[in-house]
Amino acid sequence: MSGGTPAAARVVFRSAAEVIGRVGPAGLTLAVVAREVGLVPGTLVQRFGSKRGLLLALAERSAKDTEARSGTGRAAHESALGALAALVVEPMALMDAPETYANHLAFLCIDLTDPEFRRHALAIHQAQGRAVEGLLAEALRTGELRAGTDVGALAGSVQAITSGAGLLWALDRRGALAQRVRAELDHLLSPHRRSATEES
Repeated sequence: MSGGTPAAARVVFRSAAEVIGRVGPAGLTLAVVAREVGLVPGTLVQRFGSKRGLLLALAERSAKDTEARSGTGRAAHESALGALAALVVEPMALMDAPETYANHLAFLCIDLTDPEFRRHALAIHQAQGRAVEGLLAEALRTGELRAGTDVGALAGSVQAITSGAGLLWALDRRGALAQRVRAELDHLLSPHRRSATEES
């Protein structure tokens, strides 16, 4: 896959993410990913150099995808808060079991302790933060949120509940992760939504 197409690289990255979900980053090998996509391991060695190289490339691609998704997701939704819910909740649908969530959390542990990985994780966090704050600012301008809402502080809370809800769900295992995150988001936003009486 040396010099391979972006589409081919995306297939590899998607398969690598799926493998991480099943066995965690410690269980991922180039041989397993190669088998998933129908390649010989040497092809991935040539392209990425090592397992670490593949994981770093996956982290970098994830950061770029987050930035792109943040910029294109608004058009698919009638309201800014609807787009916000999709931005926050839809990625959680990929982690439909606590074990899958735990395996992806293990990748986050690498992000927190390895400077190269942390750089990409921080880029994802910052891109999400900009997107969340931008959608909240739009919701304030269009009257979905009450006048005077501090969108910067609220954006930070949105990101915090997204992470926290996942951890709590993995512990108590009540319902589906996406539903849990959506419920927590709705609860957080409820006091800030403009009521029908305020609109009249």
